[in-house]
Amino acid sequence: MDNPVPAAHPVEPTEPFDPSAWQPLPPRSRNLFLIGTMPLASAAGLGAGVVCALAMDPSTAGMVATAASGLLLGAAFGLWLGLKQYRHTFWRLDDDGLAVRRGRLWQRETRVPASRVQHLDLKHGPLQRGRALATLIVHTAGTRHGAVTVPNLDATDAERLRDRLGRQIDHDDDD
Repeated sequence: MDNPVPAAHPVEPTEPFDPSAWQPLPPRSRNLFLIGTMPLASAAGLGAGVVCALAMDPSTAGMVATAASGLLLGAAFGLWLGLKQYRHTFWRLDDDGLAVRRGRLWQRETRVPASRVQHLDLKHGPLQRGRALATLIVHTAGTRHGAVTVPNLDATDAERLRDRLGRQIDHDDDD
């Protein structure tokens, strides 16, 4: 029996995306979010474990066990955080521009009007290329928050977003 796919992350679409609806990131990008958060959280957990070990147990075996526990707790926290970031990152492109929504409890929505877009970049790291993913970087006018990044998009969606935003820039320049 097939496992049902969670409603928040549907099977890869065979048709073009609906640009006006909030789009989730593709399921194959989940591991890149996990890889991105786990090392730093693991290091922080190891550091906390070492500090606790030095403060509590002067024996070598106790120090190693406490430090290892901190490392494992940090890694588990990093995995949990990466999964949450993946599940709660959405994007939408409409006639007005691009919007990116991140977070659940403290939700942050960044809106980039097409008239503010200066130029667009696509970034394909080695892990992204292996998964047909890309990061879209939208450079905007102004200095504060001068770029909006949408990480680990499907590569074809990223190209479509770049091309569509680029056409909107060209259209605005013609006016």
